[in-house]
Amino acid sequence: MTALEILKQHEIKKTPARMSMIYLLQSAKYPMSEYEIKEQMADLYDRVTFYRNVQTLSTAGIIHKIVADNTTVRYALNCCEHGHNHTAEHAHFFCETCKNVVCLNQLKIPAYDLPSGYKFADCDVIIKGTCEKCNHE
Repeated sequence: MTALEILKQHEIKKTPARMSMIYLLQSAKYPMSEYEIKEQMADLYDRVTFYRNVQTLSTAGIIHKIVADNTTVRYALNCCEHGHNHTAEHAHFFCETCKNVVCLNQLKIPAYDLPSGYKFADCDVIIKGTCEKCNHE
């Protein structure tokens, strides 16, 4: 699905910055930091616009934000190919050595049986350790 199709599907206005952000996240091998997105977007990047677009795209369920620690925040595209999967229902791995974040799509977040009166909104699972690459260095 193209960036334009994703925006149309979610009834969100097409802007060059949004198109660029979605395209970058689609083509990225791993979740991207703001700095990495900024470097790739070049002249399309504006910090205020970036955060407004993150809010818009997150609220629509197009992207999700991964907060691995106090200084590591990454952004990843949600899967919209097979019906609307608008939540990051998977765990993330944070390498404490190289600071890379990886979506572990195969590790689904379990359904938690909450006490009566509690309503589930979101759950983030961050597994911290050392990635395969850093373990071999």
